[in-house]
Amino acid sequence: MDDIPDVMIAIDPARPGGPEVLVPSERPVPKPGGGEVLVQIAAVGVNRPEVMQRQGRYPPPPGASSILGMEFSGTIVAVGESVEPEQIGQPVCALVTGGAYAEYAVAPFGQCLPVPHALSMVEAAAMPETLFTVWTNLFERAYATEGDTVLVHGGTSGIGTMAIALCRLFGVEIIVTAGSAAKCAAARAIGANHAIDYSTEDFVDRVKAITGGKGVAAVLDMVGGDYVPRNLQCLADDGRHVSIAVQRGLTATIPIFEVMRRRLTLTGSTLRARDVSFKTLVADELARTVWPHVEAGKLKPVIDRTYPLADAADAHRRMEAGDHVGKIVLVVG
Repeated sequence: MDDIPDVMIAIDPARPGGPEVLVPSERPVPKPGGGEVLVQIAAVGVNRPEVMQRQGRYPPPPGASSILGMEFSGTIVAVGESVEPEQIGQPVCALVTGGAYAEYAVAPFGQCLPVPHALSMVEAAAMPETLFTVWTNLFERAYATEGDTVLVHGGTSGIGTMAIALCRLFGVEIIVTAGSAAKCAAARAIGANHAIDYSTEDFVDRVKAITGGKGVAAVLDMVGGDYVPRNLQCLADDGRHVSIAVQRGLTATIPIFEVMRRRLTLTGSTLRARDVSFKTLVADELARTVWPHVEAGKLKPVIDRTYPLADAADAHRRMEAGDHVGKIVLVVG
């Protein structure tokens, strides 16, 4: 670690607030603990939970860095105990609980995936958070399998664009919603089988029409609130509803007897607070099932726009404006 500096530039807001609180500051370079690696960061994916954390509405889990950022790509420059020194110099991308908006960050080695030649560092930085989230919720909790039809809200978001890519890869028909005709067109261009403009169409009616009245096998919902009972109307018998965010409200009123009569499953999860062992298991599964497609160049994230790390405030402004299609990425160095 002789050539690793003691201090680095990071985005570590002193107080909650608007995008203007995201100013570069000096912080100590972290040191890897047991089972961890220190990565010199190349690029960082920007995610909506980071906007909420900046606003003071989503505190990081206990023990997480107060520096924003949950995913990055870069090169391993030091290792902690129980990680082989041969890993130094390896390009990786990683999912972390915090600390990514910086020049260096530590990550559990089990949550790292190798960056293949088919991916740029910007693309690699945009993969972990949405890939882990969509895989664990749509393909594991909702059991989406080849031949199923699913509904995913927010089709042009990072989550939505990753869901489209994975569904195409694994033979799942995907219906998405988006807030304008232009976004629907973008979602179809990326590969969505159907895109519903929720500003002009009732998505429940459209889903029933698209599926011939049968409904979908699963709904991946990041809206919450009054969308939940409407989502249930979109489900086929034995359908699965998975909640991953609550942008329109923390509570919902649902028809219990309908759940019973049609044998519906309501579930959900939050990924960020799950422990290292769970995320390591997910990373291992992704390495086996998804990463070969990444290595073959068949799975890439949709990149909306890149910004220098120092312009993180502008990146957050773009995310809050809601005009982006795919992932917003910060480039470091």
